[in-house]
Amino acid sequence: MRRVMKIGIAMAMSLLLVLSGILPWLPTDAALAQSNPHRPNILVIMGDDIGWTNVSAYEKGIVGYDTPNIDRIAKEGMLFTDYYAEQSCTAGRAAFITGQSGLRTGLLKVGYPGASFGLQKDDPTLAEMLKSVGYVTGQFGKNHLGDLNKFLPTVHGFDQFFGNLYHLNAEEEPDNVDYPGGREGEFYKKYGPRGVLECNATDTPIPLDPEDDPRFGDDWGNQECEDTGPLDSERMKTIDEDILEHT
Repeated sequence: MRRVMKIGIAMAMSLLLVLSGILPWLPTDAALAQSNPHRPNILVIMGDDIGWTNVSAYEKGIVGYDTPNIDRIAKEGMLFTDYYAEQSCTAGRAAFITGQSGLRTGLLKVGYPGASFGLQKDDPTLAEMLKSVGYVTGQFGKNHLGDLNKFLPTVHGFDQFFGNLYHLNAEEEPDNVDYPGGREGEFYKKYGPRGVLECNATDTPIPLDPEDDPRFGDDWGNQECEDTGPLDSERMKTIDEDILEHT
């Protein structure tokens, strides 16, 4: 599993969904658990920019290299053959999580810092559907469905989220020599990306602290989040381990 995660993250920051069958010792869902004690755990690994020939379970030796850990998951689980990729990573993730076309969700373009578009309140999500039958849900890695507080996964059915919100190098851009003013400039304060977030869903709305950036929303909604710092070039060296520790 560790190598599989490294493959996904290295190829462009994976989206990892962990949907766990409720255990009987969780009191709020004990009745659901007892009604279906054999509910399976569900693990989804999604990577950007991976063609079908990049996984040997599909290409059957055409390209000439093997992905044995991913192939084992395919052999022991299910091998899907008819999921058609959307034209951008944001559109593809939205289609998978909501089951809706990008024309319906409006999530067709690649999300960027502070954009006004993202996952809407009325968009159904896979996490919400599974929570209704007793699952605990988590998402780890790249989300890319909007960076305003109201778009984050933990207000759309996920109990836990740890990851980043943009394309692979978005959080490195403020360190480039041509970025206006660097991380201390006015441009960064207005358009700079958020860092890697650690979020947990809550039962009640959480207000903003004085140090929270108001450009991402007037409150947090039913979640509490911590910005753990940028995914810059130095942190890229350890982000695999960071994500694995939080799953």
